Amino acid sequence: MEFKTTTIPDVILIKPVIFGDARGFFMETYRQSEFAEAGIHEKFVQDNHSGSTLGTLRGLHYQVKNTQGKLVQVVTGEIFDVAVDLRRSSPSFGTWVGAVLSAENRNQLWIPPGFAHGFYVMSDWANVLYKVTDYYAPEWDRTLLWSDPAIGINWPIIPGVDLNISSKDSQGQLLKDADTFD
Repeated sequence: MEFKTTTIPDVILIKPVIFGDARGFFMETYRQSEFAEAGIHEKFVQDNHSGSTLGTLRGLHYQVKNTQGKLVQVVTGEIFDVAVDLRRSSPSFGTWVGAVLSAENRNQLWIPPGFAHGFYVMSDWANVLYKVTDYYAPEWDRTLLWSDPAIGINWPIIPGVDLNISSKDSQGQLLKDADTFD
């Protein structure tokens, strides 16, 4: 696997080695020793699967306790995946990084604890799988407003496609009002 730092060095794009032949392909999506060599030492405790239609925007989600690191991949379709740094002590506090993840490119994105996470679906359907480093805890769940101008995420919203977003996500907190991390 190739581990590439992004504009926020703690968020890492992971490019797998893919072995293909006439039958299809094989790749490793996780190998603890290689992740540890890349500086990712977290233990994963839960796997999640999200299926979404074209134009769906999910997020930006995070937990203020039971914080979750996330290893995100797409097995069907294509998304624009986003991480926002909510660590006040970080030089990249309040900034975002995004990557296109798809079944075609098979890339993964590592988002450490202390970040909000969300994605926008750019294909008719997307199946998103992600491993997390702590269990879901609804009492600590928070939502950062996906369209906060102070963050300025450049979402690739497709013209003519209705934005499909939950009421919870459309009413997220602005960064200036949000619970953040030290």
